[in-house]
Amino acid sequence: MTLSNLLRQPAEHQIASLPLPCSVWLPDGQRIGAAQPRLSFIIRDMRALLHLTRGAIGRLAEDYVEGRLEIEGDMHDLMATAPALLRQDPTQEAHGWLMRRINRTRRAIWARTHHSRARDAAQIQHHYDLSDEFYALWLDPLRVYSCAYFSRPGMSLAQAQQAKLDHICRKLMLRSGERFLDVGAGWGALLLWAAQHYGVSATGITLSKNQHAYVNRLIEQSGLQGRVRMLLQDYRDVDESMPFDKIASVGMCEHVGRPNLPLYFAKMRRLLKPGGFMMNHSITAGGADNPQLDGGMGEFIDKYIFPGGQLVHVSVMMDAMSRGNLEPVDAECLRPHYVRTLWLWADALEAHLDEARRTLGTDAERIIRAYRLYLAGSAMGFERGWTSLFQIVASRPNDRFEPPGHAPGRMGVTQRQYPFNRAYMYAQSSAVEPAVAGRTMD
Repeated sequence: MTLSNLLRQPAEHQIASLPLPCSVWLPDGQRIGAAQPRLSFIIRDMRALLHLTRGAIGRLAEDYVEGRLEIEGDMHDLMATAPALLRQDPTQEAHGWLMRRINRTRRAIWARTHHSRARDAAQIQHHYDLSDEFYALWLDPLRVYSCAYFSRPGMSLAQAQQAKLDHICRKLMLRSGERFLDVGAGWGALLLWAAQHYGVSATGITLSKNQHAYVNRLIEQSGLQGRVRMLLQDYRDVDESMPFDKIASVGMCEHVGRPNLPLYFAKMRRLLKPGGFMMNHSITAGGADNPQLDGGMGEFIDKYIFPGGQLVHVSVMMDAMSRGNLEPVDAECLRPHYVRTLWLWADALEAHLDEARRTLGTDAERIIRAYRLYLAGSAMGFERGWTSLFQIVASRPNDRFEPPGHAPGRMGVTQRQYPFNRAYMYAQSSAVEPAVAGRTMD
């Protein structure tokens, strides 16, 4: 009996269980499933059929990238179908307690050895230095590569990204003349926004050579030399002799590694003035213990998209902040906002596939296939709560000590420095209003 015949019955059962009419075409020309499908899987290699029957969607994604599988149909339909292939909740580890403990120890050792300065630089450049032109095809005009903030109905992606930049600046209560650090500054949108709209003296750091060069060109074009600078620098090497008033870390913690998070936040504390604030914006795991999604999805992301990345639950993030001697003072979940952001990115890439092929050149098809699945699959993961996103504001406690016998005091930001409620974050007038009406940054 051939492998095709052995797998035919489980494949038929799997296809019949899917929420949309689907079909599978085998290498010998046989068809399984619906005669008029909305989604078709064309098997070029029988390993792909094996992965389909087992619900190993991460391996199935790898089969698609490597050409062992073709998929015909809409990305939205594919992502509506994918969860039904899974055999278990991907936010839960399947093994017993002993294997979980062994895996956690193994991952801790891996994280510590895979986050040297040289390795982190190589991993960041693998992703962010792929092609500025490729990212420009599906990001907004400011190239903000993180979750947008849809503060009003009907916002475009560009408007929502500007609203996000302003939301961060408001949360940090940026003031003219303050020293502001943007850790992992990307293509410079927040850095320049904070300088132009809030009058801060801004420093950004990145490990991406492309982003470093791009932002420095923007600084020169905008006439912001002397007020804004972009450094090609590891966060561990930032000078601590002149602490900052405010720090933003957007999409950075995902690259740090779980065992290194307390060290990361301790570094951020040393970079803050007493009473200063940090805003941490990062993707978090949906499960309390899983470091990546099961079903092979985490391995796929690590191999093709973000090597060395690792997610933690928001409770772990809060714990790491506290162990770094920062006091969390506000947390906001933006998971629904990231669902919309990711689908807008995914749809924009789908609309520019031919341009993407011309832009990427060699190996373009593999890269495009990986990013089609990554963007649409991430949207699905956020929709389902497999992953989430939190903005957490934390303070560096004032360096204050009250000796025994004195009136009881408390280390922390004083009432005068931090508002009693969130009204200041959502005031009607803001720097973003003109941009939402259609203006972009000069």
